[in-house]
Amino acid sequence: MTTAWTKSDWRKLPRLQMPDYPDPMALSAVEAQLGRMPPLVFAGEARKLKRALAQVAEGRAFLLQGGDCAESFSEFSADNIRDTFKVLLQMAVVLTWGAKVPVIKVGRMAGQFAKPRSASFEAIGGVELPSYRGDIINGFDFTAAARLPEPGRMLQAYTQAAASLNLLRAFSTGGFADIHRVQNWISGFTDDDDAERYRDIAQRISDAMAFMTAAGVTSETAPELGQVDFYTSHEALLLEYEEALCRIDSTTGLPVAGSGHMLWIGDRTRQPDGAHVAFCRGVQNPIGLKCGPSLTSDDLKVLIETLNPENEPGRLTLIARFGAGKVGEHLPRLIRTVGEMGAKVVWTCDPMHGNTIKSPSGFKTRPFDSVLREVREFFAVHRAEGSIPGGVHFEMTGKDVTECTGGVRAVTDEDLSSRYHTACDPRLNASQSLELAFLVAEELQTLRDQRHAAAI
Repeated sequence: MTTAWTKSDWRKLPRLQMPDYPDPMALSAVEAQLGRMPPLVFAGEARKLKRALAQVAEGRAFLLQGGDCAESFSEFSADNIRDTFKVLLQMAVVLTWGAKVPVIKVGRMAGQFAKPRSASFEAIGGVELPSYRGDIINGFDFTAAARLPEPGRMLQAYTQAAASLNLLRAFSTGGFADIHRVQNWISGFTDDDDAERYRDIAQRISDAMAFMTAAGVTSETAPELGQVDFYTSHEALLLEYEEALCRIDSTTGLPVAGSGHMLWIGDRTRQPDGAHVAFCRGVQNPIGLKCGPSLTSDDLKVLIETLNPENEPGRLTLIARFGAGKVGEHLPRLIRTVGEMGAKVVWTCDPMHGNTIKSPSGFKTRPFDSVLREVREFFAVHRAEGSIPGGVHFEMTGKDVTECTGGVRAVTDEDLSSRYHTACDPRLNASQSLELAFLVAEELQTLRDQRHAAAI
């Protein structure tokens, strides 16, 4: 995988969705400073995640990946991290009930600062300025000064990511993630009259917890019930940042991205001969690849061979993002391409990015029904093809925002303006996220029942 590879090879290749910094000397100084910083994650953690994803590829685990569209400097707080982590824990317990296998928890956190954009410039009131590309690159305010790419922002992103990881590690192992506590949170959600349809599942989870407690299985007797493994991920978009945090694993002597446990390549930057693929092919971390409608079977073959030439289980996750109504048109041919190659991959569904619309009130939003429809189509195609639907990938937050319409609490177009806080794309709020987990759990239970019936 790393033959004739260096972490700066990408600099000689076409690069998309990356800024042109006006001060090369300032950029070099920041890169040098980051190069002296400790890595944010460690090689052993990335290897552990890869082993867990290998179980997902075989249908023996399920992947839950979720978090912010783009992390913000201004909204950074311990409460926001806690609330998103809390919702992901609840989703994971519900999905575990549905799948009856372990759920691998990966946050879009502690590194998701950069975003690709559909246009390089935006215009407001006759004024045209460079697009906002995430806080690690430039500012959100619509001024010429704010939209200028500033390399020093990488240092602030690093500091925020380090603080986020410190808190996430404490939450994961310090008792906050105790499964009995999480079950009580889930019961609180279904006590709401609007969520009555999910009460049966919540009650079954509660009964299972009560049985375990009666049998003496608690976090005191089984410490693993009081803690979880939690990993971080982000799109490897800003390659100066990724290169600066790339390290050599002292155990294996191989390069590892020190910026996050899992990196993914976006649908706009997955050119087989491009800079982002060139960088990601050489690091040992698990790699995700966004697969949109324009991905051809031939390009997919080249990308699989480039990113996972040794066909290592857990190395490559294919993240399908087509849009509701389009999954059946595109996903089957990609599944068959993978099958013909004998490639060992994780298939996961991103039902967010293909379902973005502009609401009548002018806000960018995502209808909950469209998100759910794409998830159901994803599962239906995998059932038809006999392949494994390995996970889900959501843009979500633990806050009570109004950015996506629909859900049991019926966010309407008129509600969007009340709590629309995203810096980029609309996110599911806490209620919508947990509701979607219940609906995915139903899909997983149906799939499991069908497989059981077929085996009899």
